[in-house]
Amino acid sequence: MATKKANNGSAAPGIPAKIPAIAHPLAEEPAEIASNINYHVQYSPHFSPFKFEPEQAYYATAESVRDRLIQQWNETYAHYHKTDPKQTYYLSMEYLQGRALTNAIGNLNIQDAYADALNKLGHGLEEIAEQEKDAALGNGGLGRLASCFLDSMATLNLPAWGYGLRYRYGLFKQRIMKEGQEEIAEDWLEKFSPWEVVRHDVVFPVRFFGHVAVSPSGSRKWIGGEVMQALAYDVPIPGYKTKNTISLRLWEAKAGAKDFNLFQFNDGQYEAAAQLHSRAQQICAVLYPGDATESGKLLRLKQQFFLCSASLQDIIFRFKERKDGGSWQWSEFPSKVAVQLNDTHPTLAIPELMRLLIDDEGLGWDEAWDVTSRTIAYTNHTVLPEALEKWSQVVMWKLLPRHMEIIEEIDKRFITMIRSSRTDLESKIPNMCILDNNPQKPVVRMANLCVVSAHSVNGVAQLHSDILKAELFADYVSIWPTKFQNKTNGITPRRWLRFCSPELSNIISKWLKTDEWVTNLDKLANLRKFSDNEEFQAEWASAKMANKQRLAQYILQVTGESIDPNSLFDIQVKRIHEYKRQLLNILGAIYRYKKLKEMSPEERKNTTPRTIMIGGKAFATYTNAKRIVKLVNDVGAVVNTDPEVNEYLKVVFVPNYNVSVAEVLIPGSELSQHISTAGMEASGTSNMKFALNGCLIIGTLDGANVEIREEIGEENFFLFGATADEVPKLRKKREAGLFKPDPRFEEAMKFIRTGAFGSYDYNPLLESLEGNSGYGRGDYFLVGHDFPSYMDAQARVDEAYKDRKRWLKMSILSTAGSGKFSSDRTIAQYAKEIWNIEACPVP
Repeated sequence: MATKKANNGSAAPGIPAKIPAIAHPLAEEPAEIASNINYHVQYSPHFSPFKFEPEQAYYATAESVRDRLIQQWNETYAHYHKTDPKQTYYLSMEYLQGRALTNAIGNLNIQDAYADALNKLGHGLEEIAEQEKDAALGNGGLGRLASCFLDSMATLNLPAWGYGLRYRYGLFKQRIMKEGQEEIAEDWLEKFSPWEVVRHDVVFPVRFFGHVAVSPSGSRKWIGGEVMQALAYDVPIPGYKTKNTISLRLWEAKAGAKDFNLFQFNDGQYEAAAQLHSRAQQICAVLYPGDATESGKLLRLKQQFFLCSASLQDIIFRFKERKDGGSWQWSEFPSKVAVQLNDTHPTLAIPELMRLLIDDEGLGWDEAWDVTSRTIAYTNHTVLPEALEKWSQVVMWKLLPRHMEIIEEIDKRFITMIRSSRTDLESKIPNMCILDNNPQKPVVRMANLCVVSAHSVNGVAQLHSDILKAELFADYVSIWPTKFQNKTNGITPRRWLRFCSPELSNIISKWLKTDEWVTNLDKLANLRKFSDNEEFQAEWASAKMANKQRLAQYILQVTGESIDPNSLFDIQVKRIHEYKRQLLNILGAIYRYKKLKEMSPEERKNTTPRTIMIGGKAFATYTNAKRIVKLVNDVGAVVNTDPEVNEYLKVVFVPNYNVSVAEVLIPGSELSQHISTAGMEASGTSNMKFALNGCLIIGTLDGANVEIREEIGEENFFLFGATADEVPKLRKKREAGLFKPDPRFEEAMKFIRTGAFGSYDYNPLLESLEGNSGYGRGDYFLVGHDFPSYMDAQARVDEAYKDRKRWLKMSILSTAGSGKFSSDRTIAQYAKEIWNIEACPVP
C-alpha cells in the first residue's frame, strides 16, 4: 500500500500528537484512517493551519474517503474500457443526492472504522456528518429517483452513468417568516464540494442561436451564434459492498479567455467585456429558473440543450475512443449505447443526436434515424398537462435553428407514415403530431417527440402506465403496441433503511439472521412470521421510539416547538402542490382542532393525541401553494399555543425539507399521508420510503399507493377517496352544479374565515375550492368531495392507534411487504427489458 510520510509525521494543531500525518489512501484500520485524515488536514488544506474544528474535520474526512473511491473509480473505468460492454447513460435535469459521507462509508462497509478513527481525532462521526450540506441539484421525487437509480446501478455492477447539470444555487433554501415562505439561494457550493473531481480534459463546445449554412452539395451546417464550453465535474457513486464505482457527470458552462474583450475592459466597459462569461454563468446558476418572461424561457431551454449536447458529444467521443484502431460501423452504436431520458427535460437529445450524426459524422437521414430511435428510451413521469412540456416554436427557431429543421422533418415523416399506413388515424393527426401549428401559439410538443422517436416509453407505476396507454398516448399504442412498458419506481434500501434507521435495520438483521435483505429486499417478507411475536414487537417498538425521540429533538432544534414522542406522529412531506392536497390535510387538522375545542376535558382524554407535521417547498411563483404553506404555519401558531388542546394536537411546518431532513422524518413517522387526487401522482416514492420504515399510509388509490396496498395487505392501509376513473365524472358533476358539500367541510372553511388563524386573507385559497368551474375555482382537485371519506379514514387511524399490539403488527407487515419497492428491482428490469445491458463487475 502506498504511504507517503509527512516531513515530521506530526499531527495538525488540535489533533492528538500520537496520530502522524501519513497518506494511507486505501486504509481500512482506524489508526491508518486517522493518519490519512490528518494527512489531508496538512497536505490538502482548505483552511488556515491552526484549526481542526468539525467543519475542517468533515472536509479532511471526505477527502480521505474520496481517496478510496478514486481508486475504485479508476479500476471501474479501466475495466469497462477493456471489456467494452454496452453502457447506459441516464440524462436527468435533477439529482437529489443527499449527504454523501454516510452513504459512501456505508456502501464501502467501513462506517465502524471511520467512527473509531474520528474518535481518535476527538470527533464523533455523527457530528462530522452533520457538517455536510445537501447537494442542491434537484427539487423532488424526480431527482431523488435518479439518485436511487444510480445507487442501484452501481450496486448491481451495471455499466451506467448519470448526466446532469452542476447548479450553483439549485432550487432554493426555504425560510419560514411571518409572511410565509421566503426563498433564499442555497449555499451548498459556497465553500466547495469535496466529492467532485473536475475533469479539465473533458470539455465540449455547445452552440446557441446562429444560423444554418447550406453548402453547394446540399449538406447543412449550424454556424455562428454564441459558443460556450461544457466542463465536466465527476461525482463518484459507489455500489454497496462491491468494487464498482460509477460516475454522475455534471456539466458546468464556461467561457474562455478568448471570449474576454480586453480592449472593452480597459475602455471601462466592464460588463460588455465579459458578456459571454456572464451568460455562461447563468446557465448553471439555478434549477428551473422562472419562465414567465421570454428571457426565462430562453434560459430554461438553454439549460436543457446544454445538458443534452454536452452529454451526447461525450457519449459519442467515448464510443469512438473505445473503437480506436478497430473497424466499426455507426449501426453498432445502439448495441453499445443506451440513452434514457428522465422525463421530457432532455428531449432535445433526439434532434441533437440526429444533428451530430448527419452534420458532423456524415450519415444519411435513414441511417441516423435508425441509430437514434434504437438508442433513445423515454420515461414519462406525469399526466399533468402543465408538466408535459410544450416549447414555443418562435423561441426554438431563434435558439436552435438546425434542431427545428430536424424536428420538422421528423414530424413530416411521421405524418406521412400515418397517412399511408393508418388512414383510420387521419383525424387524430392534429393531436398526435409533434408541431402544434396553432397560429396564436405555435409550439413543439416534447412528449410527442419522445413517443414518436424513442424505442421504449415507460410509466413509473402500474396505474400510471395504464393511464398513459389508455388515455394520454392511446393513439400511439395502436401503432406501436410493444413500445409501451411499466417500470414501477423503487428506492434504495441502503439510504432509506439500512443507514437512516440503524436501530430498525439491526433488529431486522437479527431476526432474519442475515443482512442479505439490504441487497435483496424481498427477504423482508420473512418478517411476517414474527408479526405477532411479543418479543419482536417490543424490540420493534423501542426502535421506532428511538427514531421518534430523534425526530422530536430535531423539531425542537429547527422550530423551537416541543412535541410529545408518545403522540401519533403523522407526516406529509413532498413538494407543495394543489394536486398533492396538503390543503386537505390542513383542513382536516383545522376540523380536528375545532372539535377538540368543543369537547370537555374528560372527552379530550379519550382522543388519540397527534402531532401533524407538514414539510415541502412551494415553487417561488406558485401563489396558491405558498398560501397553503402560510396557512399551515398560521394554524400551528394558534393550535400549539392553545393550552386546552396542545397536549392532544400539534401542527408543525418542517422548514427547508430536503433529503437529510427526510432521513430523520421518515424513520420517526408512524402515519404518512399520500393523499393526491387519484390519477394525478405518477408514482410517488416517499410512500415507499415510509412503508419500508414501518409507517402506515393513509392514502388514495393513486400512483404506487395501489401496488403498496396490494403488497402490504389492504387491512394495513387506510384508504379513502374517489378512484381515478371516477374523477372526470365527478368534475363534470361539479361543473353542472350538482356537488353537495359535507357539513364538516363547510365548517372547517367557515372556521378559517372567522379569522381564527389570524388576519391574512385566505379567501383566494378557499375560493379555489368553491364555485362550479373556471380557472382557480371549482375544486379541480376534489378536496371537497374526498373530505368526508378522508375524515372517516382518520377516525379509523385514531381507533387503530389505541390498540398498541394491532398497530405494531400493521407496522411490521408494512415493512415486510415492501420488498417489491427496491430500486434494485426497478433497475434490473430497465437493464433487461429496455437497455439490454448486463452486469460487469470489477474483478
